[in-house]
Amino acid sequence: MEEGIHQELKRVLITGPESTGKTELAEALAGHFKGVWIPEYARDYIEQLERPYTYDDLEHIALHQKMEYEEAGKGSGWIFFDTWLILTKVWFELVYGSYPDWLELTIGNANFDMILLCSPDIPWIPDPVRENSGENREKLYHLYQKEVRRLHLNWAVVKGSGAERFNCAVHIIKRRMNSGLS
Repeated sequence: MEEGIHQELKRVLITGPESTGKTELAEALAGHFKGVWIPEYARDYIEQLERPYTYDDLEHIALHQKMEYEEAGKGSGWIFFDTWLILTKVWFELVYGSYPDWLELTIGNANFDMILLCSPDIPWIPDPVRENSGENREKLYHLYQKEVRRLHLNWAVVKGSGAERFNCAVHIIKRRMNSGLS
């Protein structure tokens, strides 16, 4: 374990458009920093549906993400979230043109130590739950960027593929969060 990082709670959010390596990055960072990885709930939930998702399904996902965040706040050490309500809010807006009233307040009250926004600079890989390839990925990237800017949170863009992307994220975390990390 890296010295001096296991006592205090550190929340890091990995967000970005579909197929930008969020899951792989969140899991790898949790391993590197000896932390906890909170997997993307939306993917598992949507994959289990035997029908198209609805507004109520998105709200269920959002409430689950809210609960995960609250539960994680009771612990210590590093916690890496594979997506969260910022992404879900944009998803609501794009698909339904609105989102639940409580969502904005919950996002505004969040306390992430770092947000890593994954750039869509790697190839999109289709799968049954992905909806947004091509220009939509760029559009979503800019919408997520707008959200994190609006919230005035500590954030940075992660670029590159594979090990390059991982090393970029580790470098950002060490530089931005605690220059004493080895």
